[in-house]
Amino acid sequence: MIAKNFWQDKRVTVTGGSGFLGSFVVEQLQKKGVKDIFVPRSADYDLVQPDQITRMLDDGRPDILLHIAALAGGIGANQDRPADFFYYNLMMGVPLMHQAYERGVEKFVALGTICAYPKFADIPFHEEELWEGYPEETNAPYGLAKKMLLVQAQAYRKQYGFNAIYLLPVNLYGPRDNFDLATSHVVPALVRKCIEAQDRGEERVELWGDGSPTREFLYVEDCARGLLLAAENYDGAEPVNLGSGIEISIKDLSELIGRLTGFKGEFVWDTSKPNGQPRRRLDVSRAEEYFGFKAGTDFETGLRNTIDWYREHRERIPV
Repeated sequence: MIAKNFWQDKRVTVTGGSGFLGSFVVEQLQKKGVKDIFVPRSADYDLVQPDQITRMLDDGRPDILLHIAALAGGIGANQDRPADFFYYNLMMGVPLMHQAYERGVEKFVALGTICAYPKFADIPFHEEELWEGYPEETNAPYGLAKKMLLVQAQAYRKQYGFNAIYLLPVNLYGPRDNFDLATSHVVPALVRKCIEAQDRGEERVELWGDGSPTREFLYVEDCARGLLLAAENYDGAEPVNLGSGIEISIKDLSELIGRLTGFKGEFVWDTSKPNGQPRRRLDVSRAEEYFGFKAGTDFETGLRNTIDWYREHRERIPV
């Protein structure tokens, strides 16, 4: 007897499905044979408005709801718009999960953020230590708004038996990332700055902070695979980290990207700008134990893919 495919005959809605991570999730769903995938566009549905959520759910009629949509960005964007990052993420997520429960959605996958962890969490970050301190100040409003989805998922599971799970991806990178310097994260910002400096014949690239913080990075296609593995195989209340388990300092990262892009100048650190969280590295054992996820993309390979994609598509990216 052939086991039934988890996705067989399922209607799947992917919020944020036209974005960075979401586009890879949709591609992988298509490869799994999912025929009914609904991707609500922000131009058509303002998911901060409850009535728009209702209309979106009427149109998508999901059995499985993957909530990836978020207002996100780097340190500068978080500092400039802390209220927006808090309100939009909270109001996109909480009413959406509530209405999904009311409609009897079979499974809700909520995507959290590494920014939810305490500023001085022990390394590596263990999921059970998620509440042992306040997040790093520059992105706390965003991190806390996304963290409320964990509280909600656990509460709705306990009271209603609603099958909502919560995943905590580390910093993502890869092709199709956001390369707008006003809002981008560190990898796409470094790639763009190094390549543009070469184009202009400049020998210096200015970066925020002092280069000492560390980060962990997960290739976007690996994250998409992990998310779908969790959707298929995990039905628990505990949050689960998605990461690679590999830590690198921003200074070493800049030098690596400089080498891979061919930038031969120097990096100048603006120490008047914030560093962000001092260190980030996840304990990734729970994901492997619970649903068999392990990152598979070598970091340099992923960076080369990212750089190649940017070079090919840079003419269409806003200045």
